[in-house]
Amino acid sequence: MRSGELTRENIIRQAAALFNQQGFAGASMSDIMQATGLQKGGIYRHFESKEALALEAFDYAIAQMAGRFGAALAGREHAVDRLRGVVEVFARLHDDPPVPGGCPMLNTAIESDDGNPALRDRARAAMDGLRTLIRQTVRKGILRGEVRADVDGDELATLMICTLEGGVALSRLYGDGVHLRRAADAMRRYLDERVRA
Repeated sequence: MRSGELTRENIIRQAAALFNQQGFAGASMSDIMQATGLQKGGIYRHFESKEALALEAFDYAIAQMAGRFGAALAGREHAVDRLRGVVEVFARLHDDPPVPGGCPMLNTAIESDDGNPALRDRARAAMDGLRTLIRQTVRKGILRGEVRADVDGDELATLMICTLEGGVALSRLYGDGVHLRRAADAMRRYLDERVRA
């Protein structure tokens, strides 16, 4: 990889952590300069604006999350085991986030819902991907007899995401992973008792 590409990737990685921890509005160009060791011109040589950098930083953060989901689902064939794999990714977010600051989908969705349409659309697209994963897993599980026939995939996606993201939010707010552990444990029980055929 060329030096310019390495510099660009470093800017994205550092900015992803800053935006995920401080938000788009809260992370200044001075913060980005300090984290990267670059001057403003060095950053703008690679990105036309702070918003352009924020979009790429969000894409980077989501790619890190996607890598976690891919690893958690690898080798899991049974639908409920795959759904439990989703739970496991969230269960690790407090103690071992792929990008510092917790869940980038949650953080970006909350910050950008009223103020940054481009980031909001990116967060919505990422959330749509997670919802689709859960819905398709349920649909295939029903067809294979692994999931109860009365389970609504869209409803389960809402329940799982709200429960797990709520656990992430409380654990971040209180600086205590117990809330996320409780949410993950409740979701595992629900999958075994109410979803598994």
